[in-house]
Amino acid sequence: MKSILLCFALLTCAASAANIVIMTVEDPNNYEAPRTMREFAEKELRPLGHRVTLIEGDKPQMHHFAGLVEALKDADLLVLFSRRRFPPKEQMAAIRAHLAAGKPLLGIRTANHAFIPKPNEVVDASLAPWPEFTHEVLGGENTGYETKGLPYGVSIAPGAEASALVQGVNVANIHGYQSLYKVLPLAADATPILIGSAQDPAATPPQPVAWTRTYGPGKARIFYTSLGAPEDMRSADVQKLLLNAVAWTLQK
Repeated sequence: MKSILLCFALLTCAASAANIVIMTVEDPNNYEAPRTMREFAEKELRPLGHRVTLIEGDKPQMHHFAGLVEALKDADLLVLFSRRRFPPKEQMAAIRAHLAAGKPLLGIRTANHAFIPKPNEVVDASLAPWPEFTHEVLGGENTGYETKGLPYGVSIAPGAEASALVQGVNVANIHGYQSLYKVLPLAADATPILIGSAQDPAATPPQPVAWTRTYGPGKARIFYTSLGAPEDMRSADVQKLLLNAVAWTLQK
């Protein structure tokens, strides 16, 4: 009987295992993302049986994500934690194809402005910015941030108390130690999961810090959180939130 149960457990684990591609970049303003994503993959994702490929940009050339096109061919999930990078057209086409096929995306913090050039920035013609990505895909906006009164508090959005995304997450332990992103208004079909509240709500209204939606005809599942700074990633509850998000995005 024990051997039968063990075989069943192994089959269940294998069935739920996924091919996850993490797209990130080393940047002074990208919150140590390569390090925290590498640790998240090693400590949380791979022990669950997931196959994880970390694609780090700017190696060897800025904006280039070597290996991304090949990695996305059989990826089940794309995790995006990159800021203001504009992949070459072939690589951006692979990202768009992933989403068009109805495959999910999990965006972390700077994914909010992943492909948006700075004002008046001149972009090489061989590269492919996607300034509409934040609005079209993530379903939020990129309109600045609040840095006063840190840390800010985090609470479960009204109606999301029973969501699988917050199961096992003690939001009382989550505090925003970096800027609170201004992301309103959300798309009409977005579902807020967590809300961040600055200490002076009169200066900055509460902002969603995590939400879900679907994108495109293929109904690609999208999860985004503006959490993800190094202080956030040291929180077991933020890690649990991200693990829940991985499981949610991979549902068919």
